[in-house]
Amino acid sequence: MSISKQDILKALETITVSGEGRNMVESGAVQNVVTFADEIIVDLKLSTPALHIKKRAEADVIKTLHEKVDANAKVQVNIKVEAPAKPQNPNLIKGKPIPGIQNIVAVASGKGGVGKSTVTANLAVTLSKMGFKVGILDADIYGPSIPIMFDVALEKPLSVNIGGKSKMKPVENYGIKILSIGFFTQPDQAVIWRGPMAAKALNQLIFDAAWGELDFMLVDLPPGTGDIHLSIMQSMPITGTVIVSTPQNVALADARKGVAMFRQENIDVPVLGMIENMAYFTPAELPENKYYIFGKEGAKYLAEDLEVPFLGEVPLIQSIREAGDAGRPAALQTATQIEEAFEAITRNVVEETVRRNENLPPTEAIKITTMAGCSAVKK
Repeated sequence: MSISKQDILKALETITVSGEGRNMVESGAVQNVVTFADEIIVDLKLSTPALHIKKRAEADVIKTLHEKVDANAKVQVNIKVEAPAKPQNPNLIKGKPIPGIQNIVAVASGKGGVGKSTVTANLAVTLSKMGFKVGILDADIYGPSIPIMFDVALEKPLSVNIGGKSKMKPVENYGIKILSIGFFTQPDQAVIWRGPMAAKALNQLIFDAAWGELDFMLVDLPPGTGDIHLSIMQSMPITGTVIVSTPQNVALADARKGVAMFRQENIDVPVLGMIENMAYFTPAELPENKYYIFGKEGAKYLAEDLEVPFLGEVPLIQSIREAGDAGRPAALQTATQIEEAFEAITRNVVEETVRRNENLPPTEAIKITTMAGCSAVKK
């Protein structure tokens, strides 16, 4: 039986591409349909470069044509992405690029205590093991923990002369360059600063430092969606952000708010994906067992719901905590479950960063006219 082009188009009218609001045919996503014997070729044009949306569109086409047209047909889907040009905003200002730094990735979480700094530290060392030049800006002004996790809590940045100007030389360990407000305070000293003071300190760590050449700068943000986050996004153009959450509902609710902040129209920082920390516990004496102490795959389901990539999961392993407390990130260990987990996650982060750079224009630093609320944040 020959396959009718009209039947194919009628079937495709039942599919809606995420974010389009209309069916594939009506929205113009279907560019061409070709039939030949038992083969169907569908050419699609999408306006979003997101890999998960492209994969979902391809899967929906194949499934629908098999169900509604011919169960035995060979279906080929060709997808082309043409993102619409963004209108120029008269209030748009260029962010201050940091010379020599290729990608700035913010690691964020809506809630404290989900292991954001631990994930940042292990991402950094895994990137370094892969051959990248990496730095960490510890932007958690009120609770800096990166110096402890890299065993440099007692170190102090040195001053170096760069082009006739005095610059801070980042502290370095395990091949990672680090700057943190923790280097300038005593271990028992609380940082009691208002927003403008914190912002000024961060600007000094960013622009008065000799970072040198970096492939990745990871910015360890504080929990929540507040003043420090806006200050960072005002100071420099963030390539993208990674959201860390545990699987439990109370953490997921705050992670959802974190994604919403970066996606807000006048902020518009690409979300590279979500990482689930403390995903499950496997006791050493029962290596085949998994106990979902904080819930099962909550961050994975949230990523699907928000249509952001799921970058992977980190199991709840005692040695990860012990390694962080000892100042030697667990991913430095070789041939372990921890190394494998972070290698998989880091590969996904790199792939999403490359894909973001290929398909989206550079992020602009935002212009903040008032801290009264996000409604007053402009590009």
